[in-house]
Amino acid sequence: MSNMERWCGGCVLVLSCLLQTFSAYSDFYTSIGQMTDLLYTEKDLVTSLKNYIMVEEMKLKQVKQWAEKMDTLSATATQDPEGFLGHPVNAFKLMKRLNTEWGNLENLVLKDSAEGFISNLTLQRQHFPTDEDQTGAAKALLRLQDTYRLDTNTISTGDLPGVTHKSLMTVEDCFELGKIAYSEVDYYHTELWMEQALKQLEEGEESTVDKVTVLDYLSYAIYQQGDLGRALELTKKLLRIDPDHQRANGNLKYFEFQLIKQRKAQADEAKKAQVEDKDKKRRKRQPSDASKKKAFKEPVPERKMYEMLCRGEGVKMTNRRQSRLFCRYYTNNGNPSYLLSPAKQEDEWDRPYIVRYHDIISHSEIEKIKELALPKLRRATISNPITGVLETAPYRISKSAWLTGYDHPMIDQINQRIEDLTGLEMDTAEELQVANYGVGGQYEPHFDFGRKDEPDAFKELGTGNRVATWLFYMSDVAAGGATVFPDVGAAVWPKKGTAVFWYNLFPSGEGDYSTRHAACPVLVGNKWVSNKWIHERGQEFRRPCGLTEIA
Repeated sequence: MSNMERWCGGCVLVLSCLLQTFSAYSDFYTSIGQMTDLLYTEKDLVTSLKNYIMVEEMKLKQVKQWAEKMDTLSATATQDPEGFLGHPVNAFKLMKRLNTEWGNLENLVLKDSAEGFISNLTLQRQHFPTDEDQTGAAKALLRLQDTYRLDTNTISTGDLPGVTHKSLMTVEDCFELGKIAYSEVDYYHTELWMEQALKQLEEGEESTVDKVTVLDYLSYAIYQQGDLGRALELTKKLLRIDPDHQRANGNLKYFEFQLIKQRKAQADEAKKAQVEDKDKKRRKRQPSDASKKKAFKEPVPERKMYEMLCRGEGVKMTNRRQSRLFCRYYTNNGNPSYLLSPAKQEDEWDRPYIVRYHDIISHSEIEKIKELALPKLRRATISNPITGVLETAPYRISKSAWLTGYDHPMIDQINQRIEDLTGLEMDTAEELQVANYGVGGQYEPHFDFGRKDEPDAFKELGTGNRVATWLFYMSDVAAGGATVFPDVGAAVWPKKGTAVFWYNLFPSGEGDYSTRHAACPVLVGNKWVSNKWIHERGQEFRRPCGLTEIA
């Protein structure tokens, strides 16, 4: 549709009214007085035309600004797509743009009747991220914030470790995160992100989101966390901006009433505590059994230990144990494949024994594996411990694919390499699993082997339990993404081209519960791994059974 056609379409109503006016009169030339009226009518028409042009130009300016912004962003992003999306804020904003902002642009352009663009956009929208994608990306940001103890301003300004594509969050982005947290009844994160949105508004950032809306969410989130005084203070601040806000006026009275009750209850508790304190002073203090028990250090909860290890904190190996770890050239007892060019093996941990192989998979092999896996990637699943059915889970955020020698002969070569170095039979092992972690991608603490309460965990395979795990790291990760073992305090960091190996079962066949491990959330970067789960069957003469439970 041409500009003239669009202009005509917009002016039809104005011209129609004018023509009706003109038709009410005739013989304009016979009366200068009437002709002067036509001049004013024409002036009104020009004013209407200018208003129409101004509105259209404003719309076009908005669309042009958006196009230029997207052009610059797309040019940067496509130079290093994986690196760009490795920044969790970039991934979240991509979900938000395609799910929300492009829709807003569509509505704007629809008013222009730009049929070609709209039909194309409508066609493409069926392949865009959904609300679920946007919510998932938001939750990932919140998860990263908690795991790595990041404040909202650090995330909003994009100052994350290892970042190459710095990205700022707008007021709308912060508000959206707060809203998603609110919808999940997560008032803690609602407070954090509404405060960040308010901070940026008060610093002068222009936004379509107003302070009243932000304060409304913020005050309620703080009230839900029990801080009535602050909730009341923020409600008063809201009412100073909008005195007629109906909900805020109702909340003001309610918060004041609840605060009086709370202060009275606190005063009563203080009096009671004073009486008890005086009573205690009258008695001699003797160390009780309870106080002695408190001297013993409580074990750190698994979740806390997991997050500490992800941050590079937690249990450290003693110097004596550290001195027993070595690096070596490894041939696996003279395996012909490694006699002339031994593998570089490094001890990562002693109990459980974890080793890393350096330069064990080449860049070209990694690229071929990624190429084969990409079209097959599907949301990673876990085995339901009760039903045994494979299902997705919120604690495993990644996509995976399975590769065999039928996909490419190189896969058989890689399987043979694992067999040569471990000495274990690969015919009964599972296929090579390739995994790519998304924004905030993780796999919370789990076992690779089936426990006694899961007797049918791998029954359908008919190859016994998972005796060992081999894990290739196929990318470096700028920040986060470690493989951690919370029970023992081990943390193994991704390094492209290396692989780690450990046994899940003792030689007796009993499970080694110290191998419970997790994949930490990827803070910045893109994490690719591939793993081989090796099973018991076929290992009878390669790894003979032990005579004791842990031997």
